[in-house]
Amino acid sequence: MTARTTKDLGDSAENLACDYLLAQGLHLLMRNYRLRSGEIDLVFRDSTHLVFVEVRYRKTQQFGGALYSIDHRKQRKIIRTAQHYLYHYRVELPARFDVVAIHGKDDIEWIQNAFDAST
Repeated sequence: MTARTTKDLGDSAENLACDYLLAQGLHLLMRNYRLRSGEIDLVFRDSTHLVFVEVRYRKTQQFGGALYSIDHRKQRKIIRTAQHYLYHYRVELPARFDVVAIHGKDDIEWIQNAFDAST
C-alpha cells in the first residue's frame, strides 16, 4: 500500500479489501454508500446474504489494531446506514455485517458476522 494522505490510505485499503472479497466469490453492489449520519464502505452480495463491509486499516496491530477500532458507536452508525440502504433498495435478503481488517501492507483479516443489528 503506497499512499500519501489518509484518504489515499483509506482508498487503497478499500481497493485491497474489494479485490480480496471479489476473489472470494462475492459480488460487489456498491462502494461508499453515504448518508449524513454514516457510511458503509462496501456492499456485496453472496449466495445467501447482503453483506455490509467495514474496511479498517492500521499500520500496526498496536493498541488492538484495525479490528478493535470499530467501537459500538461506529457499529450503530453502520447499522443505521444499512437500515436506510435496505429500505431504499428494498432488498429481500438477510443482511450481515463483515469487517475486513488490514494491517501493514497486505495482512488481510476477513471477519464475517463481526457484529449484528442488536449491538
